[in-house]
Amino acid sequence: MKNCKGEIYSKTRELSVSTMNIINKNELLRTIKDELTMVKDETNLKPVIKIINKNIANTSDWELFQEAFNNADSDFLKKVKSLHTSLSPNDLRLCAYLRLNLSSKEIAPLLNISVRSVEIKRYRLRKKMDLPHEDSLVEYILKI
Repeated sequence: MKNCKGEIYSKTRELSVSTMNIINKNELLRTIKDELTMVKDETNLKPVIKIINKNIANTSDWELFQEAFNNADSDFLKKVKSLHTSLSPNDLRLCAYLRLNLSSKEIAPLLNISVRSVEIKRYRLRKKMDLPHEDSLVEYILKI
């Protein structure tokens, strides 16, 4: 039992570290992109900005995260999908981030959207899950 708890802690720690690395990478790329767009002569920069955009929206980040998340909490995504069959892959992604108790500010760079857009996604997720207004979305997700 003690070894199992240690393994769960280790997997959760690994997941947290990889999530923070993705957040930091995306924030760095966004900052570089913002600096580059302020340069007067953009002609040589367009290919660089295109590469940055591709890396910010990189789906392999999600695949790596999903694999680590499934190792740490294998049944969660299956349970959510069975309880709420109308959820899209993006909804499930948001659920996974909420399961880690990440704030909207932390989730935004992971989804490459604004904090306000994360709040809207959370609101729509609540509606799809048919949660009463007084129930906390994060608490509900943590209980699953």
